[in-house]
Amino acid sequence: MQYETGLRLLEHVDLLHILAGALVGFVIGLTGVGGGSLMTPILILGFKINPAIAVGTDLLYAALTKANGVYFHHRQRTIDWHITLRLAGGSIPASLLTVLLIRKMHQVGYDYEQLMTTTLGIMLIFTSLVVFCRQKLIEYLYRGLKRKDSLVSRLKAVRGEITITAGVMLGFLVTLSSVGAGAIGTALLFLLYPNKRTVSIVGTDLAHAVPLTAVAGLGHWKIGSVDPMLLTGLLVGGLPAIYLGSLVGKRIPDRFLRPLVAVILLALGLRFSLKAVLV
Repeated sequence: MQYETGLRLLEHVDLLHILAGALVGFVIGLTGVGGGSLMTPILILGFKINPAIAVGTDLLYAALTKANGVYFHHRQRTIDWHITLRLAGGSIPASLLTVLLIRKMHQVGYDYEQLMTTTLGIMLIFTSLVVFCRQKLIEYLYRGLKRKDSLVSRLKAVRGEITITAGVMLGFLVTLSSVGAGAIGTALLFLLYPNKRTVSIVGTDLAHAVPLTAVAGLGHWKIGSVDPMLLTGLLVGGLPAIYLGSLVGKRIPDRFLRPLVAVILLALGLRFSLKAVLV
């Protein structure tokens, strides 16, 4: 019975949505750059999907595709749950409040979709800069650890409070744009906790990104801005493609992949930002 139900569901899934999920999933596996940065722009620009639907659907796509990674990092003990809880303590309430804000704007007839696309453009530009400057940022932070008067050293005294504040910011921005939980979250953790190993930073950020995108995605579902058929198609194409991309990515130097993705993200960010200015 469940098998037949699954087949009937797949009959209504658009092949192009499966291909879009596969394309983005492959790039995620290839580069490690978050899906929201690519998926939401593809859905809006390539498939002409309503921005609110694109953001809401992509949030749940991100939560479901990243969940297995949390299990892996937990088994490897590369997640700092204290930091994760600090981030979530700011981001989850902020995400819920943002969903309520979107719902209220919808009720009063405010054009919140314009706000979403503007936020998306800004977040894509920030993400591209983070991808461009990631290695330089890490080198700067490690140098700063050796100097007591550096910004890195000064942040240690208040980094608990800053972590919660960063969570609030991420909760608001990710819920509005679906972008930032990965690349920007990781950059913030590198800045605040430079003593931690890279794998621990990645694991901790992932452990925070999954509940954040899940809560934000379910909030969008509640207000009607998630397309179940679209989500199914993206998952059918994306899940196997992520694995395939990770296998191929091991054979391609990172110095070639990341600049290419960063340029694409920057172009997309400028596209959305300029459109918001000209409207």
